[in-house]
Amino acid sequence: MKTIEKIGKTIDEAVDKALQELDATRDEVDVDILEEPSKGILGLINVRPAKVKVTLKDDPSKRASGLLKSIFHSIDMDIKINISENERAVFIDLEGNDLGILIGRRGETLDALQYLLNLAANKNQEIRKKIIVDIEGYRGRREKTLQRLALKLADKAKQRGRNVVLEPMSAQERRIIHTTLQGREDIYTFSEGDEPYRKIIISPKK
Repeated sequence: MKTIEKIGKTIDEAVDKALQELDATRDEVDVDILEEPSKGILGLINVRPAKVKVTLKDDPSKRASGLLKSIFHSIDMDIKINISENERAVFIDLEGNDLGILIGRRGETLDALQYLLNLAANKNQEIRKKIIVDIEGYRGRREKTLQRLALKLADKAKQRGRNVVLEPMSAQERRIIHTTLQGREDIYTFSEGDEPYRKIIISPKK
């Protein structure tokens, strides 16, 4: 956590100086008043300025952003990090050139990065937030691809009257398949196998 001390004629002035240096807003910091300002005779002469200690709050979004910046700097990649959040999750979207290396085969590298960020950003935190990492809309495109695949293979299982076995997928991608097909009355889905080789079976109802 980054902490600085500032002085000013008033407490507000001292805090504003600290916020400017930290490039932060008031709700992103904790403020401790070290010294109240005092005035001299008739309040005309400022004898002692206000002194404050301002500390950036250590939250999951800042931890995740800092870790990503460190990783990208170490591998010499110029990547823009866009962050938004709500009460339950932090959404990180990455932009840059040649980011396929960060996605990996079927998003495996991206999922691994997201997993590590969740561990690091939420360590010893009172308030935990889920960290969701995306790269220029990849997850949305992948979800649509999986939904089309699920519908196509469900029709195939129904027409042939036998099980269709999908390739191993992550838990997140299996969830997309299950959710897409859960309303079908002619087929059902289940998973079998151990991670990371767990796969979905689409089976026709008899």
